Amino acid sequence: MVLHEQTEAERSPLKLEDVAVPVPGAGQVRVRVRVCGVCRTDVHIVEGDVRPPRLPIIPGHQVVGVVDALGSGVSSHREGDRVGVPWLYSTDGTCAYCRRGLENLCDNGRFTGFDVNGGYAEALIVPSESAYSIPGIFSDEAAAPLLCAGVIGYRSYRLSGAKSGDRIVMIGFGSSAHLVLQMALHEKCQVDVITRSTGHQKLARELGANWVGNADDYPAGASDCAIVFAPAGQLVPVALKAVRKGGTVTLAGITMSEIPTMPYSILYHERVVRSVANSTHKDVREFLDLAAEVPIKASVQLFSLEQANEAILAVKQSKTEAAAVLKL
Repeated sequence: MVLHEQTEAERSPLKLEDVAVPVPGAGQVRVRVRVCGVCRTDVHIVEGDVRPPRLPIIPGHQVVGVVDALGSGVSSHREGDRVGVPWLYSTDGTCAYCRRGLENLCDNGRFTGFDVNGGYAEALIVPSESAYSIPGIFSDEAAAPLLCAGVIGYRSYRLSGAKSGDRIVMIGFGSSAHLVLQMALHEKCQVDVITRSTGHQKLARELGANWVGNADDYPAGASDCAIVFAPAGQLVPVALKAVRKGGTVTLAGITMSEIPTMPYSILYHERVVRSVANSTHKDVREFLDLAAEVPIKASVQLFSLEQANEAILAVKQSKTEAAAVLKL
């Protein structure tokens, strides 16, 4: 499913096309795709909010498949290995950020389904170090959302500073938040959920949330930290009011609408607002291990590859109560 230049009126921007089967180069593997998750970042890419460096491009960065070809010099994988491919495709390894262990901020980082063709296809190629072994406890479908919704959620959770015994509030409750909630409960946090969706409220309660409801009903200063999953800038003041003195508000989205003017008093007392950008190879490895330990259960809704436009629209409009996954 290929993304070309499109007009605002384009209702089905992804086109089903035959393309050449990619051939892995040195240090790369080819992965035959079984499933690929549909991420809100894909929505932003398809709609042009986050513009790829080149078009046409094949989106998709929550890929689970099987290695079926090895480039020269690859010794870490064998044909037949089941692997996952996430958002982070490659880094230069030499810039100041990489040298400091912040490869997620690499000056020359490249991303799957954005800089290079991704998983909305029967096959893709990827550097061997960016193809991760999937724990056997997970089916293909259940593993797909872990590779971005899970990994970015994991980084957001770690950057929030949450620790055992803390009370954390999650604002917005989609694909990523329902995975982070399970992880936070496993680490003995109390988890509150703010969401308007009755379906999402029901799921949060079923998963064990401590408190579930609307923003207007949440007590001020009740939480130690907050993660904002919804890409809505007006929720930043809501989150700041929800956290105690010295609390951290973490913004999990790749993009967000304008943050409104707000009084300094709700930021005062050393409250912190921080964004989350991408992830590292270490994040992926740590999270997959933790996900298997919990074990995290992902709720998924399956679409065919040909239904990619329908899946994108469902994610955009929050019409799925689960993570959308394309099954080839």
